Amino acid sequence: MKKHLILLLLLSACGFQPMYTERDTDIYVSPISGINGIEMRNGLNAKFGGVHDADAKYTLTVNLKSPVTKYKGLESTGDATWQEVILTASYKLFADGKQIAKGTESASESYTFVRYLVAANASYNNAVQNTIQVLTDKIGTRVITETYKYEQNNSDSDADKK
Repeated sequence: MKKHLILLLLLSACGFQPMYTERDTDIYVSPISGINGIEMRNGLNAKFGGVHDADAKYTLTVNLKSPVTKYKGLESTGDATWQEVILTASYKLFADGKQIAKGTESASESYTFVRYLVAANASYNNAVQNTIQVLTDKIGTRVITETYKYEQNNSDSDADKK
């Protein structure tokens, strides 16, 4: 407990300000196509504090590609035992009618590929859901960082005008 208090005091003395605290992330996430897109949009909305209207200060558009699978482990018979699912998403962030950020993120997860159809489908679906969560966290963190930088730049330019 004492270590945390000392660390907090040191960080507050250096001017450190956390990006996530007491900030309204007024970000509208445009619909993302597909079942996986719905999951990603729900995750992003949760990360940004809930669903916002289309007239929000920021608008995020995401293009989520279909999952790609690769074989990772093969038995001597040639049967696959492990597969990897890879998801890629590109995004654009807009503020005040102009694009302020864009990027592409990808994530992957390996899963056991078994001969039983129900178990194989469950493994695949779990891997996809986990990969969507990782992508959501990556994009969400980048978007929050970009909105924070945008706010800082705008407040600096407003101070220069005064």
